[in-house]
Amino acid sequence: MISAVLLALREGLEAALIVGIVLGVLSKIRREDLRPTVWAGTITAIIVSAVAAVILYLVGVSLEGKAEQLFEGITMLLAAAVLTWMIFWMRYQAKTMSANLANDTRQAALHRGKQALFAVAFLAVVREGIELALFLVAASFSSGAQATIIGGILGLVVIIALAWAFFSSLIKLDLGRFFQYTSIILILFAAGLVAHGVHELNEAGWIPVVIEHVWNINPLIDENGFLGEILKTLFGYNGNPSLTEIAAYIGYYLALFFGLRRYQGKTALQTPTTA
Repeated sequence: MISAVLLALREGLEAALIVGIVLGVLSKIRREDLRPTVWAGTITAIIVSAVAAVILYLVGVSLEGKAEQLFEGITMLLAAAVLTWMIFWMRYQAKTMSANLANDTRQAALHRGKQALFAVAFLAVVREGIELALFLVAASFSSGAQATIIGGILGLVVIIALAWAFFSSLIKLDLGRFFQYTSIILILFAAGLVAHGVHELNEAGWIPVVIEHVWNINPLIDENGFLGEILKTLFGYNGNPSLTEIAAYIGYYLALFFGLRRYQGKTALQTPTTA
């Protein structure tokens, strides 16, 4: 449930910021009459995202045996990839996101009409919603559907309250630090998804285990116990992992490290130096 709360908070805040930027631009250009169009696009995006989550989950629970293991494994790996991409994107593109979104909103409101504005709001929010749907479905495979649903709803309720207080200037939220700290936790969560996804593919026979159990610390921290369940949900803990699970877990961090270094190097080369 903790992972679901965190995911809902992160994605929910991004969606709230998007809606806030669009509504803010409409206020600046004195087109408050178009606010219902923005809310229509936002609500439609939420409905589409919820339907996508339900379909993904129903497909998963309808499968059995090897097909179920394959579906869960691939879903977890896909969620980890999208989650990692999202973290990279927010780190290096967030500075221009507001300006680009504001420009799209202004162009749609002044020149293209309601349909274009609806599309701006819908596409911006549905991206966050589909990502959240994928993450929550992947999380439900390790923590259970009921806990994931409760956690997701709780996270969204909290973020609605925070967004209202933030846009009402009742609180000062340091968005930079919020995304920085949550990115660290989500990286750990993504690594766990990778390991858990490989575990499912081990069981399906798609990835060889090489060594079935490299160690067994279940007597110390039982993966089915209270602490073990929390660690498994958040970080993909397995008390007796296979060699390929461990390799995938470590490999994810290595790929992330070198990916960050490479991207930072490109950014440094593209940044002009001043004398």
